[in-house]
Amino acid sequence: MDGEVVLLTGASEGIGRALAHQLSARGARLMLVARNRERLDSLVAELPSPAVAYPLDLTELDQLPKLVEATLAQFGRLDRLILNAGITMWSTVEDLTDLSVLERVMRVNYLATAHLAHAALPALKQSRGHIAVVSSLTGLTGVPTRSGYCASKHAVMGFFDALRIELRGSGVDVTVLCPDFVVTQTHKRAMGADGQPLGQTPMQESKIMTAEQCARAMVGAIEKRQRLWLGSFRGRLGRWLKLLAPGLIDGIAARAIARRH
Repeated sequence: MDGEVVLLTGASEGIGRALAHQLSARGARLMLVARNRERLDSLVAELPSPAVAYPLDLTELDQLPKLVEATLAQFGRLDRLILNAGITMWSTVEDLTDLSVLERVMRVNYLATAHLAHAALPALKQSRGHIAVVSSLTGLTGVPTRSGYCASKHAVMGFFDALRIELRGSGVDVTVLCPDFVVTQTHKRAMGADGQPLGQTPMQESKIMTAEQCARAMVGAIEKRQRLWLGSFRGRLGRWLKLLAPGLIDGIAARAIARRH
């Protein structure tokens, strides 16, 4: 990735911040996007290769073409688009009292990624570049208490699988990354049934993958332009169980949530 220009969303913390360190160590030049300027500026100061902070709320969909324009103005090209930004929710469907949770999750996780990919396509075609999008194992199967999040990640999977086919012969590859549970601040900010942040993680963090571990594995898949990366053994197993024994994978998903890991 030495010298490549990478636009990375959700860069200020968690998996995104860890990815920025991994990419920068490989010599990539980074356009780093997130809402919080202070955290972005501190990240830029930590990185060994050139990086630019670009504070933006990705739900401002009309601003996404300007983000691509700013990347081209700064670096002259775009080689990789890594779509990592996302939000989540924790509530059963029955317990939801604020149904706007479903719309907010879809807008960030699906619509923003789709709009940004669309805006970046001309530049990526010119460089014969690469799109990597962070979905989730919940994009492959339903998970209780995560219905809105699952829906958004299923949408991501469908959109980028279709886009991959449309881009055949263009030189632009698409990688879909599906991590399992990861230690991130996203869980603390997850929206509850009333639409308000939980304030504390519901996960047993000592038993799940760290953001740094996840980012290291992801970068390997990104470098290889791998079609699909599944972030755990149960994820790889579950992909086939869903076809062969769908009731069994439902039970595995339910137990994972009950155990919080």
